[in-house]
Amino acid sequence: MSGELGTTNLLLGIMAAVSVVEALVIIGLGVGGFMVYRRVTALVEGIEQRQIAPTMVRVNAILDDVKGVTAKVKEETERVDHAIRTTIDRVDDTADRVRSNVRAKTSRLVGFLRGLRVAIESMLQDRHQRQAT
Repeated sequence: MSGELGTTNLLLGIMAAVSVVEALVIIGLGVGGFMVYRRVTALVEGIEQRQIAPTMVRVNAILDDVKGVTAKVKEETERVDHAIRTTIDRVDDTADRVRSNVRAKTSRLVGFLRGLRVAIESMLQDRHQRQAT
């Protein structure tokens, strides 16, 4: 039995050593991963500071300009719309006045022509009735 215990102890020792080596490798991988994470984080922050931050400043400036232009266009559009509405109202008023003036001036002529037509029709009926009798 003592021979068997020696072999067992040797195998247990090898397994313990392998476990310690595995633990050291896992710890090393953890430390290495953490170092890589810190380097990548620093790299990303550097890229943000060198590339993204100036670009965002430019983009924000452009957006501010666009906002200003949009506000100006809106103001001008409202002004033009008001001017067009005012002009249309004036044209409508002028057309109404012209229409009423034309009606007032032509109503006498229309009345005269209607009277003339009735007189002619009456004369033609009288003539037609005399010829029929």
